[in-house]
Amino acid sequence: MSRILAILLPIAILVVLGVGGSLVLIALKPQPEENTTPPAGLSVFAEAITEGSFTLTVDTQGEVRPKREIVVSPQIGGRIAYISPDFVDGGFIREGQVLVRLESADYELAVTRARSSVASAQQRLAREQAEAELARQDLEDLGITDASPLARREPQLAEAQASLDGAQAQLAEAELNLRRTAVVAPFTGRVREYNVDIGQYAGPGQSLGRIFSTEVVEVSLPVTNDELGRLGLPLAFAASAENPGPTVVFSANVAGQIRQWTGQVSRTAASIDPRSRQLEVIADLRDPYGTGADNGVPMAPGLFVNATIQGGTLHNIMIAPRSALRGEDEVYIGNPKEGTLSIRKVDVVYSSDDGAYLSSGVAAGELAIVSPIQAAFDGMRVKILERMPDGTVVSHDPDTGGGEAVADADGDSEGGVQ
Repeated sequence: MSRILAILLPIAILVVLGVGGSLVLIALKPQPEENTTPPAGLSVFAEAITEGSFTLTVDTQGEVRPKREIVVSPQIGGRIAYISPDFVDGGFIREGQVLVRLESADYELAVTRARSSVASAQQRLAREQAEAELARQDLEDLGITDASPLARREPQLAEAQASLDGAQAQLAEAELNLRRTAVVAPFTGRVREYNVDIGQYAGPGQSLGRIFSTEVVEVSLPVTNDELGRLGLPLAFAASAENPGPTVVFSANVAGQIRQWTGQVSRTAASIDPRSRQLEVIADLRDPYGTGADNGVPMAPGLFVNATIQGGTLHNIMIAPRSALRGEDEVYIGNPKEGTLSIRKVDVVYSSDDGAYLSSGVAAGELAIVSPIQAAFDGMRVKILERMPDGTVVSHDPDTGGGEAVADADGDSEGGVQ
């Protein structure tokens, strides 16, 4: 028994000392200090929202075509005796200029015959007038007052007058045909094509070529219903002095250089295209080869041009970076003093690569966050790096309430970094 006690007693003493020592150490362990410093926020780039005016525009495209273009053709037939040296592809022509002349000998002879017929008819009419006067005097001498029209030679006189009228009409027709041997330009313009040569016989209505006027060219520009509302144009629009159309800036790459011309909307098409559900807006450019040209470069027919139609101007509009717009109608606003993020609902008037134009939801001077953020929520902790207009970046520290300039921000919409 004493041997068992001698073994167990030391073990019991060690157990008691171990447990007691552990309890004492636990009781004497210092309590950990609580960390009252908030976690560091996500570093994000932001840009200030500005206030200004904005002109609504619509970008579209179209092909230039002349407002007036006709087929050159004679009204009579004949062999071609003369062709103007300007009546070639690309030639410049003037109003009233003779483009093609037909052989006129046959028509000159027709005029001579018609003049002879007129002279004969005039002589016959004079004879009938004299005989009618003699008949009237004879009837008066005989005391006849109820003579028939035939006795008074009235039908013969009317026939002679009708013959003269017919002969004069034939003479006018012959002279008109003689004038028509010269095919003249009805307007100032250019020759698009020609298919005639000297000695060739041309029949009435035969195509000799095509010419177009250089007074005005026009472009049909398709726009959607929303774009039409942005321009403030009704479905049935026709420009006038009291109600001029919107300004249109055309541009195209010509010979490796971007050229621009300024025109104006003149009217809208009569109906909406049933296939595209778009309406054609027709814009004009006056004197494309003269005052309307860009440093001598005309806006020639057949050229495919881009067009920017200018609509109304909106004032007191908030302008935010385009990358600040989240979805259709949300913007993340950073509070540099508190270091938090708030999600705002905004009314977007228009957005493009140049920016998002907002009518409500934000105020000028607030910082719109442009960095991509996943799972954002109101009150989220952020550290704002404000990108200034000159390209420098100011870091806003919510703890000190101040800003510190840092290196230039290279690149757009960089992701947040802890």
